[in-house]
Amino acid sequence: MTSSHRITLLAGDGIGPEIMGVARQLLDAVAARHGFSLHYDEQPMGGAAIDATGVPLPESTLQACRASDAVLLAAIGSPQYDTLPREQRPESGLLGLRGGLGLFANLRPVKIIPALIEASTLRREVIEGVDLMVVRELTGGIYFGTPKGRVETADGVRAFNTMAYSDTEIDRIATVGFDLARQRGGRLCSVDKANVLDVSQLWRDRVERLHASSYPDVELSHLYVDNAAMQLVRDPRQFDVLLTGNLFGDILSDEAAMLSGSIGMLPSASLGAGGPGLFEPIHGSAPDIAGQDKANPMAMVLSAAMMLRVGLKQDAAAADLEAAVDRVLARGFRTGDLMGPGCTLVGCRAMGEQLLAALEG
Repeated sequence: MTSSHRITLLAGDGIGPEIMGVARQLLDAVAARHGFSLHYDEQPMGGAAIDATGVPLPESTLQACRASDAVLLAAIGSPQYDTLPREQRPESGLLGLRGGLGLFANLRPVKIIPALIEASTLRREVIEGVDLMVVRELTGGIYFGTPKGRVETADGVRAFNTMAYSDTEIDRIATVGFDLARQRGGRLCSVDKANVLDVSQLWRDRVERLHASSYPDVELSHLYVDNAAMQLVRDPRQFDVLLTGNLFGDILSDEAAMLSGSIGMLPSASLGAGGPGLFEPIHGSAPDIAGQDKANPMAMVLSAAMMLRVGLKQDAAAADLEAAVDRVLARGFRTGDLMGPGCTLVGCRAMGEQLLAALEG
């Protein structure tokens, strides 16, 4: 029997519709090749949803996502919404989607593509062979802790946020990290600030306890977040899986992304406990180039590949998409963000055509 998957597509804002169009073409092609079917449900989110409904995450969009096998998101956000109250901005819709789907684990792979090694600002000998995974906790920490807010004091206005984690929150994200390390190179580095933060000391205590009880075969190390940031640019090859809380992971995952030379190349996955996962490129909506056919669709395509592999268990189809990206880059085709000497500059649509050609042969 032919397998069938229901995918909710969230094209969003800026370059989102352009790169989503490329990814959808490639998904259709690879599904036909491997004998399964994909059924799409396009829904508004972010600025597009604000324009259409007045809110960044309509209830109908959230319900469609919950009813799907996987959710593919392109990009959200635009400066035109920055004057809105925080809860009405596109980014609040993303937080609502993560919470509404119970997505607590963000996975960001960083793997150096040989054809792009000169695009990095770091020397070849530093980044050659880098293949790491950042595992970031998504629904706890300082972004969600309470109390938070602003108060008037005798000395002026004071703002505050609370960094908080429970033992169960730490255990479940650490389990994801250890499981991935076991599947990869067998090494996990947990990042914290246990020398000054009580919440980080609990983080370290729980990670060590889980290691001793369930994952003694995984090599565990710890780094303070400031040292981890330094080590990522000094010797990134030392890392296999990096396990972090929400705030530290937000910063370190973007730093790790730039090892590859462009955030336009990197996918991500956000996973929960059994429901549909959310797959998206890590770059923003790039409103300055929206509609100009200049966007790099590679991270969107690789996010689609990650969706196929992690969300739908279609490993062979995912491998085909990843191989098509490698072949096109090896042939010297580049969008503007990756352009270098001796390469051929193409736009978003033309890059999609090259990817389709590489997929077919």
